Amino acid sequence: MSTLLTVRDVEDLLARGETVPADARLTPSARDLLNSRTSAVSPRTAAAPTGAKREPSTPDLEFKWTPGSDPKTPAEIERFFNSPAIQTLKERICDIGRRLWQREYTDGNGGNITVRVGDNLALCTPTLICKGFMTPADMCLVDLDGNQLAGTRKRTSEALTHFGIMKRQPACKSCVHAHPPHATAFAIANADIPSCLIPEAEVFLGKIGIAKYQTPGTPANADEVGEIGKDHQAVLMLNHGVIVWGKDVEDAYWKMENIDSYCRTIWIAAGLGGGLRRFTGAQAKELVDLRRKLGMPDPRADLKECELCDSADFRPGVICAVPAKEQSAAGTAPDPEVESLVHKIAGQILQQLKG
Repeated sequence: MSTLLTVRDVEDLLARGETVPADARLTPSARDLLNSRTSAVSPRTAAAPTGAKREPSTPDLEFKWTPGSDPKTPAEIERFFNSPAIQTLKERICDIGRRLWQREYTDGNGGNITVRVGDNLALCTPTLICKGFMTPADMCLVDLDGNQLAGTRKRTSEALTHFGIMKRQPACKSCVHAHPPHATAFAIANADIPSCLIPEAEVFLGKIGIAKYQTPGTPANADEVGEIGKDHQAVLMLNHGVIVWGKDVEDAYWKMENIDSYCRTIWIAAGLGGGLRRFTGAQAKELVDLRRKLGMPDPRADLKECELCDSADFRPGVICAVPAKEQSAAGTAPDPEVESLVHKIAGQILQQLKG
């Protein structure tokens, strides 16, 4: 039986100058560490010629498959579902689930995660499970119509919503759905998320899509979110929550952190009372161009600079208003009897204070 190595195990091996065993299984974090340590020579990392300069790189976590290679027979599906590559993805999904739960983006059995692994295949989390305590054995394999092909637990009912995006947007390889409090607050407060405030949000989130409310888990919701999600990597589902997508599950999860942090910052800034200072449309155009260079789609690419920043002022949640009855009386002359009574009472108070 192969050994499962954690980040600490890999660090210890590399510190001793040893190589990672060829049959060892790695946690997602350990695999990322090993990929980044290009100086470590092992069966998992190719050795460069002596004296050759190594180019810096970042780990590529995107799952790639050969088109037309989806397993067909029950035996092929079972082997695929239990293969080392899929096992790694299962572990990574569980890791993301724990992070969602630890940041309180999910509660109870809320939220779900999918990773596309074939032309018509995806891994997904099961229904009725806390995302903070999932194990690889809990994962499900389904086709993009929602038919379950492998796994002992029943798949999440909201997988169809994820597949609504995947079927329309080939770049979508993973979706994460959750209910992060600050972003979800915008989804139920009838308040648009303003733009042109923080550069990172413009680059890594892009234009945030708004999907009208449909009953979760239904084909109608899959169609609504799918249409919005094909052009927007972060979608606010009104009265529901947030769904984000990326080239891999880590990429998708980052966008969940991005949108909730952005909404939290806006909420705090709006309460300071000084208004929100925006950067210009020309500066926003530079960020859109940067986003496209990073390979991320953006429906704003063809907009003019003057169209990139929304013009509507964001209003804080508390609005003080004079009731209509008081407004009608506001312009009338003061009542002489009331004024006289106020002066009389004030005089009596002053006499008592002097005494």
